[in-house]
Amino acid sequence: MTATTMKISQADARRLWLRAQRLDEGAPFGAGPAAVAEAIRHLGYVQIDTINVIERCHHHILWSRIPKYRTAALAAVQSNEKSAFEYWTHALAYIPTDDYRFFVRTMDAWRIRPHPSFADVDPVAYAALLARIRDDGPLSLRDIDDAQLEERTHPWASRKPSKRLLSHGFWTGDLTISARTGMLKSYELTERHFGWTVRPAPVTPRDFAVYLLDRGLRTQAVVSLESMTYGDAPAKAEVARLVAERIALGALVPVAIDGATRAKHWADPAVLEQLPALLPARRVHILSPFDPLVIQRKRLSAFFGYEHRFEAYVPAAKRVLGYFALPVLAGDRIVAAIDTKMDRTAGALTIQKWTWLVPETKALRSKIETALDRFERFQKTA
Repeated sequence: MTATTMKISQADARRLWLRAQRLDEGAPFGAGPAAVAEAIRHLGYVQIDTINVIERCHHHILWSRIPKYRTAALAAVQSNEKSAFEYWTHALAYIPTDDYRFFVRTMDAWRIRPHPSFADVDPVAYAALLARIRDDGPLSLRDIDDAQLEERTHPWASRKPSKRLLSHGFWTGDLTISARTGMLKSYELTERHFGWTVRPAPVTPRDFAVYLLDRGLRTQAVVSLESMTYGDAPAKAEVARLVAERIALGALVPVAIDGATRAKHWADPAVLEQLPALLPARRVHILSPFDPLVIQRKRLSAFFGYEHRFEAYVPAAKRVLGYFALPVLAGDRIVAAIDTKMDRTAGALTIQKWTWLVPETKALRSKIETALDRFERFQKTA
């Protein structure tokens, strides 16, 4: 029997996605380290990035959902409570420690088939590094004096050979990042950091597909195969099989979004039943370009009709929105993109470029300026 396709408008799809992202509430997770841990658990990952013309994106993403957020709370979650760890999703990210087991298979694959950059890691030097951490405690790259430096392979590479050893340990799971000061990372033995006798066992491909599907439904509400497996393309076949099984059981229904996209979408029927009672989103958010709502550019375009341009690595003469433009969400629409920079000497947020995506009104500008004032205070107090 063929499942009946539910038809919804783009506006309904946006409302459901904003609800799933918790961007339609004032303080959905509360405050303090407990709020940070809960936000990471709900979102599944919070992307990390080095650019700091404003507060770095992992802090920005959390602040968008935790108005009283302070960076010390994330440090506490990572280093004291240890309820989040760093690893790769589609990018480097904070991930709930409860989900560690879903990444062990990737770690084991790195050990068996290392990236060419790590293929010639000296096993004696690596064993010595692990022994030093075991004896002396967590180490950062700054703690290690390399007798001989290497040539840089790209502008952001370290010349220290020990950097490759630490990175090798991170990717294989022997080491975890126990603390972070800005972008300076301290590495610790994984088992000792978490208090484990051994690391969790890897899950099966089926279990990983369940994880991706459930994470997608929780954070996106209306999902596609591409949106659920973003950064995990090899898992598509298994996720597709799981989707078919849940449709047969009535746990998922096909969804057609009017005028949005040709991609196939699905949703939990119980979530669709919430639509009549779901109030329109009214809040204004200055979002990070790495926010989970923004990072999947094709999905953002399909649902919001807006194609965000990340231009930090685009030559200045070719930029349209600016070096680090931030999408502005007002209600359920992306209405502007504002390129900002924090002048930390003056303690002021500088607007480098303001691009309107809808007709400007006095009322809308006033709301955005109020949000920018909040954003500036966050830069000063985070």
